[in-house]
Amino acid sequence: MAKIALKVDVDTLLGTQVGTPNLAKVFAELDIQATFLFSLGPDHTGWALKRVFRPGFLKKVSRTSVVEHYGIKTLLYGVLLPAPDIGKTAAHEMRAVDEAGHETGIHTWDHVYWQDHVYQRDATWTRIQMQKAYDRFCEIFKHPPLTHGAAGWQMNEAALMQLDDWGMQYASDGRSEPNLAPYRIQFKHQRSKHIQYPTTLPTFDELIGVDGRDAFGAAQAILGLTQSNPNDQVFTLHAELEGQKLLPAFKSLLQGWMMQGHELVTMGQLHKSWLATGQLDKIATEPFQYGSIANRSGELMIQMRHATNFT
Repeated sequence: MAKIALKVDVDTLLGTQVGTPNLAKVFAELDIQATFLFSLGPDHTGWALKRVFRPGFLKKVSRTSVVEHYGIKTLLYGVLLPAPDIGKTAAHEMRAVDEAGHETGIHTWDHVYWQDHVYQRDATWTRIQMQKAYDRFCEIFKHPPLTHGAAGWQMNEAALMQLDDWGMQYASDGRSEPNLAPYRIQFKHQRSKHIQYPTTLPTFDELIGVDGRDAFGAAQAILGLTQSNPNDQVFTLHAELEGQKLLPAFKSLLQGWMMQGHELVTMGQLHKSWLATGQLDKIATEPFQYGSIANRSGELMIQMRHATNFT
């Protein structure tokens, strides 16, 4: 069957200290390697409360209880409690997964700040934020990051160009349909040197509560998309969700994929497999676009020529 790259977005201090080790334990048990993308600066999760006015946000929150998964303390960071510095507080947990053989990369410096502002900000703001994350990553891991996966799938052209300046060969910053089609980004005068491998499968929080699904129902829905599907996929999970309350359902998804015959890999392993086929010389160059995804509030970076309704 196909390869499925496991991309773990780690948004918060809680996800780094609790969800990340939990996931690493399950991955070790099943002999799986994944890509962990870390938020490396302050945890301002509480700032996200202003998204209550965003269309679709309350509906999503009601389906996947934010308090249950994140806890009151995390939801107060940056509001009634000081924002902890994730990279300084949880560097040990980050290094542990790197030392265990998992791929590690950049998610963001400040998750909420990036997700809520990057689309409207200029190149100077963007590069300052990204350089903070890059410098902190090198400080923690003692090697440069190989890949990047944007917080909330939010990017701008300056951010995408920064990936090229860093020399990254591949990233996963946007969304697409469940048929992986890697592509390069078309800038004004050139195309990106790096290749984008968009997230192709819906996430747990986009499926739970839809049509009465619980977490295990969401896992079955995802397995339905990959059953007899010969296409490679990218699946994004969150340390705060699949690394905690949703861990049993996520483990059932992993086991289901293995029973289907899929190979579970890192983003780097997926990239190497595409390099080996020679197909990357023929992939499309597409414009940077924003659009909507079913059951997720707001707009995000998408591969426009592909459908984005997963239900």
